[in-house]
Amino acid sequence: MTSIYKNKEAILNKLGIEALNDMQNDASKAIQSSEEVVLLSPTGTGKTLAFLLPIIEQLDPENKDIQVLVLVHSRELAIQIEQVTREIGSGYKTNAVYGGRAGNKDRAELKHAPSILIGTPGRVADHIRSGVVDAETINFLVLDEFDKCLEVGFEKEMSEILGALPSLKRKVLTSATQKVKIPDFVGLTKPKTLNLLKASTNKLVIKVVTASSNDKLESLGHLLSTLNEKTGIIFCNFKDTIHVVRDFLEVKNVDHAVFYGGQEQVDRERSLVKFRNGTNNILLASDLAARGIDVPNLDFIIHFQLPGRPDEFIHRNGRTARMNSDGTAYILKTATEELPSFVKDAEAISIKPQFKINGSYWRTLYISGGRKDKISKGDIAGLFFKQGNLEKNELGTIEVKQDYSFVAVPRKKTHQLIAELNNSRVKKKKVRISLLQ
Repeated sequence: MTSIYKNKEAILNKLGIEALNDMQNDASKAIQSSEEVVLLSPTGTGKTLAFLLPIIEQLDPENKDIQVLVLVHSRELAIQIEQVTREIGSGYKTNAVYGGRAGNKDRAELKHAPSILIGTPGRVADHIRSGVVDAETINFLVLDEFDKCLEVGFEKEMSEILGALPSLKRKVLTSATQKVKIPDFVGLTKPKTLNLLKASTNKLVIKVVTASSNDKLESLGHLLSTLNEKTGIIFCNFKDTIHVVRDFLEVKNVDHAVFYGGQEQVDRERSLVKFRNGTNNILLASDLAARGIDVPNLDFIIHFQLPGRPDEFIHRNGRTARMNSDGTAYILKTATEELPSFVKDAEAISIKPQFKINGSYWRTLYISGGRKDKISKGDIAGLFFKQGNLEKNELGTIEVKQDYSFVAVPRKKTHQLIAELNNSRVKKKKVRISLLQ
């Protein structure tokens, strides 16, 4: 198999990246030369690509067993890493397994072992116990956002999994924080540590908005009006608060997506799809969105409620001012609310009472065909250009999943496109096309 680094330029073009950043280059060299690597780098700096490229470079194309196991704390991160691995186009079979999806679907996909297995510790441990996954062949382990895996209660499963890997030779641990102890069961001896947490050259500005009353909703609306058409996340601490803010935004006809742990997996996925492609410029979320999800660089984040811990404050803020770009974090507080000590260098601002938020240009269409039908982004683009008569600038982001796909199109042409293209054939499959609600 051709070295992946000989095709690096083509890979980066596929991913829409001009060049690897310094962290990714440093990490690649460390992973190629060291058996144990601990990579500490801020949220949003591209850690996934940093470990994937050098690991794929070292895989054995003749080996038909599982060679790499990547453990992650959330379904979203598993899906994200699987997607990036596929987009690299390495030629190695990759599968992601996680809770909330049918176990028989996992078993069908794992019948032919992937070279790279990505998953949450609970689901991976289940498959090892049942014999669906042969752990004895795995020689490369990645614990991605390992501190978050520990925080959400996966320590027992992680320990069990590591105890079932007799052929393990290489380990990579990544995190966006250095304030966590690496458990003894990981078995690190002399790891090479890359601590790049203070190397970022981005500029984060923190601004404080004091609400005109104890009900912060109206002030939230005024703040969003000043940020009209910019992209950002509103963070809340509790599901009930998310529901209250959601109801307010719906009454005000503000396009938004919702993302928190209590949702069904399909609803969380679709919220992220619509946020990524610009159908919704606002994501209303819990701290689940602070790390490990694939979203573009944001113009702002809003703390509708401040988190209780400084590290969560840092991770939320890390969703903006990413990859050496600037960003703003807004704190929305009442007049009697005191800021915690971890909020430093914040600027108090006033906002003009107003409420005018434009609707998004884009809407998302669902297509009932995906990778298993041999459908590609190019096939979907061809359908919408040729039969849908869209201009080049009228076709937004396309995402192709295993069983279905999504495409962003102009809001004003949504119903026309559905009428013209529903039940069209893409490759050999007749696909249904509908508006993603």
